[in-house]
Amino acid sequence: MQVMVLAGGLSAERDVSLRSGRRVAEALRSARPDWVVVERDIDSTLLEELSTSRPDCAIPLLHGTAGEDGAVRDVFECLGLPYVGSRAASCRLAFDKSVAKTLLRRAGVATPESVALPHATFRELGAAGVIAAVEQGLGLPVVVKPTRGGSALGVSVVREASELPAAMVGAFAYGDVALIEKFITGTEVSVGVVEGPGGPIALPAVEIVPDDGFYDYASRYTAGTTSFFVPARLSEVSAQAAADAALIAHATLGLRDWSRTDLIVDANGTPWFLEVNVAPGMTETSLVPQALVAADVDMGAQMAALVERAIARV
Repeated sequence: MQVMVLAGGLSAERDVSLRSGRRVAEALRSARPDWVVVERDIDSTLLEELSTSRPDCAIPLLHGTAGEDGAVRDVFECLGLPYVGSRAASCRLAFDKSVAKTLLRRAGVATPESVALPHATFRELGAAGVIAAVEQGLGLPVVVKPTRGGSALGVSVVREASELPAAMVGAFAYGDVALIEKFITGTEVSVGVVEGPGGPIALPAVEIVPDDGFYDYASRYTAGTTSFFVPARLSEVSAQAAADAALIAHATLGLRDWSRTDLIVDANGTPWFLEVNVAPGMTETSLVPQALVAADVDMGAQMAALVERAIARV
């Protein structure tokens, strides 16, 4: 059995992707020493290599646009190459936060009120007028983020109107469309979902408490800057509601094998959907690995099971 772990790419999340790929590859080698596990970056020689030395399965761990927009998975489908994870069409739904929020709202999951604004709208209508309209419609504070992308790149919390222009510039640095979302106060949690013979199951929720109050890029990937509680310090009812929301997100968006849903649980115990990830980070400080440990599930064994599921689908 030869498995290719695809990581790296040219997105702003390249470093995180490489760390995720390395950790998954090491876990797979430990769990299945009889397998050949190859770590591979993505470049112009990849397709030629796949035609001459085809692996039995690929695990795309590319983060950001190049890896989570479904394009690479479309190519795998064309080649008939088994791969772990969601189909390309589902990736596209999940990758656009505004689209995902709309679909989850229709499915009955609470999600913060928001507007998605292309950069062109600011040029055509005038930044000052647009910002005033947003402030009037959503109020403050708000969270500003690119509609596509992860790792909190380009994300900021705006508490004063004067901070909004700079926040928009920061979001537009990572994409042409910015999502402005009403800020929800509560407990920040992340719920992983993995599929097995009995269908998808929700892993224990991971509670996230950044030292500086904001779970930004540095807080995510710098050891010691964020405290995690697994399982999250939620009531039994709230924990089940968060798990249900993650399972609904997984099903509504047509996701496959695994996913991770990020939520805010408010004081009433209501989980508010923020976004879902089709290629969750698997670094030393990432959330899904912590949830697997809490569930007493070996990462390598879980990834090996997903590889076997992917091969069986073909």
